[in-house]
Amino acid sequence: MSSFVNVAVLGASGYSGIELLRLLLRHPHAKLVAVTSRTLAGKTLSAEFPRFRGVGVADTLAFTNPDVATLKATGAEIAFLALPHGVSVEYAKPLLEAGLKVIDLSADFRLRSAAVYEEFYAHKHPAPQLLSEAVYALPEVRADEIQKARLIACPGCYPTSILLPLIPLLKAGLIAEDPIAVSSMSGASGAGRNASVPLLFCEVQNSVRSYSVPVHRHLSEIGQELEIAAGRPVRLSFVPHLVPTHSGICTTIFATPAEGVTVEQIGAALQAAYAGQPFIRLLGANQSPDTKNVVGTNFVDIGWAYDARAGRLILMSTEDNIGKGASSQAVQNMNLICGYELTAGLSYL
Repeated sequence: MSSFVNVAVLGASGYSGIELLRLLLRHPHAKLVAVTSRTLAGKTLSAEFPRFRGVGVADTLAFTNPDVATLKATGAEIAFLALPHGVSVEYAKPLLEAGLKVIDLSADFRLRSAAVYEEFYAHKHPAPQLLSEAVYALPEVRADEIQKARLIACPGCYPTSILLPLIPLLKAGLIAEDPIAVSSMSGASGAGRNASVPLLFCEVQNSVRSYSVPVHRHLSEIGQELEIAAGRPVRLSFVPHLVPTHSGICTTIFATPAEGVTVEQIGAALQAAYAGQPFIRLLGANQSPDTKNVVGTNFVDIGWAYDARAGRLILMSTEDNIGKGASSQAVQNMNLICGYELTAGLSYL
């Protein structure tokens, strides 16, 4: 294990990219050697983002155009792709061929099936041969595979908040085959840093709305991972909501426990799955997590309850959508790949 690793960030001007820069500039083992943005090429990090003045290389390192040969020449060993869906794939293959490891924050490599990708993203996958190699990188679930991988597909923000409470219970056979219902709420940063009338302050403030009903693109990866965990088809309804906050996700899951399963067994299964996991905080039965306690961190807070009148299990989770739902989870995966402490660069409140 090297004491440091040279890293590049492609697409460093969006919300996830900015958060990634914040984490990497202060990471004890990461050396930021390249950042790319076509619109910001030539500007230093601190000139565009004054919050980074005096931090690491931010005053001297300038944005460049995303050219693979130039990135390779910087000595970069790992490339983070904080690019839009459909764009990451253009760079992943040549970066891998150049010998870099790739940590992708987009949806381009999360699915194992090119046909499912085409169904949900409305175009053919440009590099289907890479789908079988990519690792769906939920660190608490696939640490061994992540450590050996060269192409990392970081999970989406909503899926992270849904999969972490459900996967251990499905693996243990504690959830019945009845449909699962999920309601999630996300801050406006989840839609990205772009100009859009529905996301203007006056449009979002003092309002809550659902969207992408009944089919959100994240359903594809959620369904894929739940079925792997359960070893059977899993029926799921998912309704996301936009709430007037900058960041944070609050998810509530409604599921039917298998016959005879108690709330104590639910708690025990979650405890067994996440014992020793530094970023999963199990709050216990009848405890509701709050986004204010996870925003700006890599934590996921999970609570659960049993509604005896309805015979339904209620699972609740919160996370930061641009943290554990994107950038800090990507850094957690880098720590696994490089053999660093899992909490390196992420031990903050």
